[in-house]
Amino acid sequence: MPNKPRAEVDIDEPLVRRLAAGTRFGSATARMPVRKAAEGWDCELWRMGDDLAVRLPRRAASAPLIAHEAHALGELGPWLAAVDVRTPVPVHVGSPDAGFPWAWSIVPWIAGRAAIGLPRADASAWAAALAHALGVVHVAAPADAPVNPFRGGALAARSDAFTERLNGLLRRGAVTPDVAAAVDDVWRHGLAANPWTQHPVWIHGDLHPGNILVDGGRLSGLIDFGDATGGDPAYDLAVAWLAFDAAGRSAFAEATQGRYDADTWMRAHAWAAAIALMLLAHSDDVPDHAAAGAAALREVLP
Repeated sequence: MPNKPRAEVDIDEPLVRRLAAGTRFGSATARMPVRKAAEGWDCELWRMGDDLAVRLPRRAASAPLIAHEAHALGELGPWLAAVDVRTPVPVHVGSPDAGFPWAWSIVPWIAGRAAIGLPRADASAWAAALAHALGVVHVAAPADAPVNPFRGGALAARSDAFTERLNGLLRRGAVTPDVAAAVDDVWRHGLAANPWTQHPVWIHGDLHPGNILVDGGRLSGLIDFGDATGGDPAYDLAVAWLAFDAAGRSAFAEATQGRYDADTWMRAHAWAAAIALMLLAHSDDVPDHAAAGAAALREVLP
């Protein structure tokens, strides 16, 4: 199974400092400590001082995500701030230059730590806050919203990928035949649900525990809006299984206050199964994501 794609450009502290020095922050950045804070499939995040971070694509396929994030957060960021959820609204979007081939951004540093790896039992404390935040996000998306062909569309369009990942995990012995059958049944129930036929709404598009920040037991921020798009809110609601245990899931669903019908929840359950398989299939070299996929798969099972 393929693991995290290799970086197509070398990103180091001198590069980050050089890019930042050419911005309105100018010479102040020379006095700021700079350190690598995170590295995902698509981007690296370098903390700069106490309050800023530099976000840089690590491969060409992910380069458009910087523009997508800036577009989406220009609209969604203020709405989420109004419900006390911080987001990395860019304070500067940099252009490609001779030393770095893609757009990049400077964003606020958000206090807290990613929910990935934290005890699921503790997540109930911020389940309602996340539901309220999604109520802010899930409003009609404008015609020029970024388009993501893999997130928030029809489940049927991802059936081949779902089956390929499930069969691959089965061949590897990563799932047992009875688990595979149960997960496949969840997917088929989602396919049988009525599809989303309303106007596309804004969705985060990558809402798993690694992109949820908590601080002192409260939801402090949502990050990584590069996959934000217009689509079916069921894709985001998969977080009910990705982040919570049964008690947290109940609190989360109750706090949505009936905004979503039964078919949407069935599709969300199926998306959770698909995302759990994706995390399991492609995270051999990222232990936290592999563990998150295994935990999500256990929650997904009936």
